[in-house]
This record gives sequence, structure tokens and C-alpha cells, in this order.
Amino acid sequence: MAKDYYRILGVPRNASEAEIKKAYRRLAMEYHPDRNPGREKWANDKFKEINEAFGVLGDPGKRRQYDQFGTVGGVGDIFGSPFTRTTFEDLMRDFGGSGLRFDFLDDIFGDALKGRHFSFKIFSRGFGGPGGVRFETPGGINLEEIFGQPKRPKSQSISYEIIITGEQAVQGLEKDLVRRGKRLRVKIPAGIKNGGRLRLKNACQLTDGEPGDIMILVKVK
Repeated sequence: MAKDYYRILGVPRNASEAEIKKAYRRLAMEYHPDRNPGREKWANDKFKEINEAFGVLGDPGKRRQYDQFGTVGGVGDIFGSPFTRTTFEDLMRDFGGSGLRFDFLDDIFGDALKGRHFSFKIFSRGFGGPGGVRFETPGGINLEEIFGQPKRPKSQSISYEIIITGEQAVQGLEKDLVRRGKRLRVKIPAGIKNGGRLRLKNACQLTDGEPGDIMILVKVK
């Protein structure tokens, strides 16, 4: 029998798009393994189930097909549609804001990640002092860049932000930036001020195989 995706998300069949998104994000937070110590396997299975359900009900076209025929040919993954991918990016921000880890998502979405040279492990719980500094794209995680890989004009710059402490700004530091599975060593010079910018000249040639600079905005907290 076909799965009842409405039952899995706990919403009625006439639920609005907003209600479906809200139910998915609530359940994803509930089934995060960090919130289910000792029941991680159960939580992972439930997380997979709600992602499959949202991958269908969160996409208007797939939902219409499911409502009409009771099934969807080739469910696919949650990253394949801009409707569901955008909501998942919001969920990632929910995780980060709650201090929840991301690495378990590599197992959840293993098939979708194959061949993309990407791992959710690169996103840490937060900054957490000198050992926890990480780069991020302005506005959060951009999964379209990872899974959609849109075409960009030649020589277009890519922007990142990094937050460091006042002590790190005084002393300077070196940190790795990981983009598309490629690692770049970035040197933050001693004495850099809040709002300082660094340019990695033509670094996109190394990470993307296309010309373009990587621009880094330094924020001192």
C-alpha cells in the first residue's frame, strides 16, 4: 500500500502549504537525534520518513499527483525542488540556532550526496571560540549552490563571512574554507578590524573550475 504522507506529517488532506511546512519543521526538530538520546536509530528512521513525506507534499506538482493517484513515480529527494529545498534551508537555520548538530544528515541523505563532494559535517554547532570558527555564506546555507549548481556569469565573485573574536583579530589566524569539497587555507592578518575584507584572487578556479574571486567579510564580535 502507498504511504499516507498526510498521516506521517500529522496534517489533514486539505492542509495549506504553510501548515505542511510548519508541521515538517516541528517534527524535524522533534526527531533530531540530539533530542532523542539512546534512540538515535529510531529518530533517524522517523527523520527519513518525514523528509520523504515532505518531499512530496511540500512540492505542489508532486502533491497533486499523489492526491490523484495515491502514489508518486520517482519521489526523488528533498533538494530536487525549490519549494522543499528552501524550507530545508530554514530548517538548517533552526538547527543552528538551537545548537543542534548537522553531521547525522550525511546518513539521512547519503544517496542524494553521492558524487557532490559535500558533507554536512562542515557545519558546526556554532562558533564556540577559537576552535569553532567557521565560514558561512551571507544569509545562511545555500543548498541550491550545492545541489542545483546554477550557472554563473564568468568572473563573478563569491562572498563569504567569518566571525572571529577580538583576541583572534589582534593575533591573526589561519583557517580552512571548504567550498565544493575543496579546501582553501585563508590567512586572517593580525590587527584586522570589524568589517575588513579579504580577496582570494581567482580562487573559484580551484574550487569551481571557473574564473572568479572569493571575497571574505570579517566580523569581529
